[in-house]
Amino acid sequence: MSQPAVAGPEPVHVCALGDLPEVGAVVADIGGRRVSIARDSAGHVHAFDDTCTHANVSLAEGDVEGELIECWLHGSQFDMTTGEPKSLPATQPIAVHTVTLEGDQVWVTLAD
Repeated sequence: MSQPAVAGPEPVHVCALGDLPEVGAVVADIGGRRVSIARDSAGHVHAFDDTCTHANVSLAEGDVEGELIECWLHGSQFDMTTGEPKSLPATQPIAVHTVTLEGDQVWVTLAD
C-alpha cells in the first residue's frame, strides 16, 4: 500500500483483505491522498480521509470500535460510514469514500 495509485472516478485497487487488521486501520496513498482503509468488528471495510479534522493527525493510528474510529490524540470519534464526528473536540466531518470488494480484493473510489 506504499505505492501511490492513480486516482479518478474509477475504482482503484488498494489491497487484499488479508493486508488489513482483523479490526483496525491502515493508510493507503491514493493519487497523493492519504486514505484510511479500516475493517470494523463486523468485518465491514471502510475508506475515509486519514486526517482528523480537529488536530491534523492520522486516524489510522486510532482505535476502531463498531463503526467508529477514534483519534488517538484528543479522542474525537468519527462514524466511518458517514464521516460525521460523534464526539468532541472535532466538529467537521471527514470525507468517506466508496469501497468495493471483488473476492478478497479491496477497491476504493474517491469522493470528490
